[in-house]
Amino acid sequence: MSTPPERSQRQTLPPEAKTELSVVEGTPGLRASSPTQELLYGGIGLTLKIGLGLLAAVSLVRLAGAYQERLDRYGEISAVLEIQKAKLLKAQHRFDSLFRIGGEQKLIQEQDQWIAPNRLRVVWKQLTPQPDNAFPTVEQPTKPAVNP
Repeated sequence: MSTPPERSQRQTLPPEAKTELSVVEGTPGLRASSPTQELLYGGIGLTLKIGLGLLAAVSLVRLAGAYQERLDRYGEISAVLEIQKAKLLKAQHRFDSLFRIGGEQKLIQEQDQWIAPNRLRVVWKQLTPQPDNAFPTVEQPTKPAVNP
């Protein structure tokens, strides 16, 4: 391994080479910037910062709107869920009540279409089935018109 040269042994640059160096000594290739360049770069940086700030602000406003919409939807969905839960509980209690003692009688009392005990049931039966009409109907069959 080689050891670094001592300070006295280091090469020094000639005086004319030092004038070509930048303001910061020891960094060749960098030049001192002029006031117009500094103004231009400052303007570009400021424009970028303002643009990014506006982009962030617009994004936050849009995110806030989307979040509010999600909260509204959540409120609607939870309200519908509560209604459906109430309906389910009501149906469960009704179902359970049908299997308790006397549940059958309660079901019969609730039904409106049941025939009262002192009534007769009338069932209409067709004597001759009509082949072109598979289902019974209440309409009177029409006779074909006779042309004179």
